[in-house]
Amino acid sequence: MSKLSGKMIRQIGSRALNRAGSQGRTKAGRALAKQTGLKARTIRQAMKPIRASAFNLEYQIKAFGGDVALKHFAARETRRGVSAAPFGRRQVFTGTFMKGGRFPSRVDLGLGGQVFARVGSSKFPIEKQRSGVVIPAEMIKGESAKAWQSTVGKVLPRRVVHEIKRATGKAFG
Repeated sequence: MSKLSGKMIRQIGSRALNRAGSQGRTKAGRALAKQTGLKARTIRQAMKPIRASAFNLEYQIKAFGGDVALKHFAARETRRGVSAAPFGRRQVFTGTFMKGGRFPSRVDLGLGGQVFARVGSSKFPIEKQRSGVVIPAEMIKGESAKAWQSTVGKVLPRRVVHEIKRATGKAFG
């Protein structure tokens, strides 16, 4: 087996971390979409990878976003209120609305599909409704955390062996 330099070992580590990390991010993202009820595209946009390098052997996923608005959970208006599916469970939020006017001829208010509720007893003020889903908080618990740990736990050792074989050009263990 040819001799590996310190720089080469760090490069092997960073390549293995990046490959295992990106596979883990994919699996965790899919699990997080099911766990939160959000679209996979929305989850992907909220999860930004910070890749490892030979100087920094650490793969991170930065998650963005606060309490997600109800409009992102397939919200639709009913007579009792708006029906939406945060956490993958459809429920009716009584007293909320997306349109104006009387049933059955309600009209779009041009509010971008947002869900609102009245704050007081008068017509105004109104307040945008949130779901309680916070992507960074959900990412580190439940099925998404399990998916991350199991994927990276399986892939990382295999990737290290693969990268050593690639760097030396010889079979290894």
